[in-house]
Amino acid sequence: MSTVEGRSWTAAETEVLVRSMMRAPSVHNTQPWLLEVAPGELRVRERAEPVLPHHDPDGRDRAASCGAAVANLELAARTLGRSVDLAFLPDERQPDLVARIVVGADEPPTREELLHYGAIARRASHRAPFEGVAVPAPVVRAITGAGGAPGVEARPLRPGREVAVTARLLHFAAESFQADGGYQRELSLWTIRDERSHRHGVGLPAGRVPAGSVPWAGLVRRATELPDAAELEARLAGETLLIFVTADDARLDHVRAGYAMERAWLAAVDLGLAAAVLTQPLHLPAVRSALCDDLGLAGFPQALLRIGYAAEADPLSPRRAVQEVLRDR
Repeated sequence: MSTVEGRSWTAAETEVLVRSMMRAPSVHNTQPWLLEVAPGELRVRERAEPVLPHHDPDGRDRAASCGAAVANLELAARTLGRSVDLAFLPDERQPDLVARIVVGADEPPTREELLHYGAIARRASHRAPFEGVAVPAPVVRAITGAGGAPGVEARPLRPGREVAVTARLLHFAAESFQADGGYQRELSLWTIRDERSHRHGVGLPAGRVPAGSVPWAGLVRRATELPDAAELEARLAGETLLIFVTADDARLDHVRAGYAMERAWLAAVDLGLAAAVLTQPLHLPAVRSALCDDLGLAGFPQALLRIGYAAEADPLSPRRAVQEVLRDR
């Protein structure tokens, strides 16, 4: 066991830490993270594998996935009553070290931290349409406020022109993915078809993409029926989309964007909403560049987060075994 302020983490506390981190979202459910529990600190590292050359060619989503895991881990440590000091990419000599959390003296968690920690176990990707009930403006403000992080701006897309521009670009991205043979092969490889025998591990269960799923979520198959741009615009107009923008486009920005996105997502779940993140269209340079120009973004778009009300809870995706993730140092 590891010590903190002269005491050791119990087995139960370690279980809370690792399982909270493991419930973070990740690109195609690859879960590209490792946790090291050390005396007085926690370290999150990025796995060298797997690599997704067609879905995540620059590793942006891997870094963002690790950032989301850090958000969960930080909440878990706070819920256990510890003060925390978080540093991203703290050692340039260790490029795989995504974050270090130095754990200090006792400090009770806030009510908001407890609520957001409770949302971790309920968070899942909602790829189906929402119920069509508008999200009140104060709720949207609370979610974007929770998604604040150094170097990251989170804001909703504005109705009208911004939604129309985004719909046009997402439609273009969906058509591009549908025609990309390498993309389609990679998506097929990471799809779990026998879900009953694959309850643990990595990959995207086929059942998590139900009929009627939104086709702009980066899971476009050759047989997917794509709505035209006008219909897509009408669908988007009935949803709330948040965009996460960073001032720069380095690995640190990708990690921070994932951290901010997960904080916003957990706030949404706590407020009774469902959500799903979109990053795949942003891997197309033409889409990303046009989004910057047409929306007048002062930075680099890293993710879109759909939020809304769902008719029922979404099923959870499988996870790796704890021993695959935890390193006790």
